[in-house]
Amino acid sequence: MLRLSSTPRKNWKHLAAEYGFGFHSMYEEPYWDETAYYQFTLKQIEQDLEQPTQEIHEMCLEVVDMVVKDEFWLKRFQIPEAMWQEVQNSWMRKEPSLYSRIDLAYDGNGPAKFYENNADTPTSLFETGFWQWFWLEDQVKSGKLRRDSDQFNLLQELMMARFQELSRLQPGQTLHFSCCKDTEEDRGTVQYMQDCAIEAGLDTKFVHIEDIGLTQDGEFTDSEDNLIRWMFKLYPWEFMFQEEYAKHLHTAKVNWLEPMWKSILSNKALLPLLWQKFPNHPNLLASYFSDDPKLQSLKNAELKDHVIKPLFSREGANIQVVRDNKLVLDTEGPYGEEGHIIQAFHPLPKFGDNYTLVGSWLINDEPAGISIREDRSLVTQDMSRYLPHIILD
Repeated sequence: MLRLSSTPRKNWKHLAAEYGFGFHSMYEEPYWDETAYYQFTLKQIEQDLEQPTQEIHEMCLEVVDMVVKDEFWLKRFQIPEAMWQEVQNSWMRKEPSLYSRIDLAYDGNGPAKFYENNADTPTSLFETGFWQWFWLEDQVKSGKLRRDSDQFNLLQELMMARFQELSRLQPGQTLHFSCCKDTEEDRGTVQYMQDCAIEAGLDTKFVHIEDIGLTQDGEFTDSEDNLIRWMFKLYPWEFMFQEEYAKHLHTAKVNWLEPMWKSILSNKALLPLLWQKFPNHPNLLASYFSDDPKLQSLKNAELKDHVIKPLFSREGANIQVVRDNKLVLDTEGPYGEEGHIIQAFHPLPKFGDNYTLVGSWLINDEPAGISIREDRSLVTQDMSRYLPHIILD
């Protein structure tokens, strides 16, 4: 695994505007960064990233199966009691999934370490599925990369095939796409997904989360008063459970993407249960609930260095890094009231001044590609940069 310098394409910002990549820079800081790229060997991709992604995903699903059947664990995951039966029903009906992303620490040597599962509302989909592939094509055509340069990136192809599969389960249904207003990155992600769905032959519509209506019968409608029967929402389940309309989720008759059981998979409470169920697995980090009675003795031994994570944290918010039992980093954010887990500290690899995080994507249950994010901080946050990658032996 190498980080190699690269000369940016002179016209890349013009191309970004042409292809609708409006969030390539944020607050006058670069988000997309092609001044460098990461190079992997095929063995590193297949053995160290792709295979563990498949195995971790399957282990996570085993935890979901355990949690949805046990009120004790549903409570620990901070699922509202009114939603317990709906979450269980979602799982027992095998409601289909579209995509997810797991975050890994990997430096090219040894097993990748699993940080967390972004299984409900992962972003950076457009950058991964299309834009970094487009960069690779340009670099090869211009002679800046060898013609045998490849990329672990089946994301767009598999996503379109998955949309076609899902449409056969919803014959004649319109797939609504939704995200919040004033979120350019989320809107770009959803637009890309909608474009892929249209290319796959689906009938689609878009509605902002804030514009979803409610009929007298407790059914959801779009801004044109069309009933919503099938919806992809880039809005977390833990937020939906707290909304006024949550009491109507059981009457809404909506087939959701992602399904409600993903509220278990995207929750940091998943991490201690994985460690309990698969202790000392080479891709897992020791993790515990913050009220675990074993923690005090562990903090005096192998957990002197650890990370404190809220159950619902996203984009690196409210993360605390503790070294030798002293707080060394504390990120801001709105999370924490829901409780915390403690995870053994395993720093991201550092390339120059950059800490590097690998996002490993799945479409349904199949590994589909990787994304690379960099940050000057140990914690990858919403202003981190996205860099492309290649495979070259």
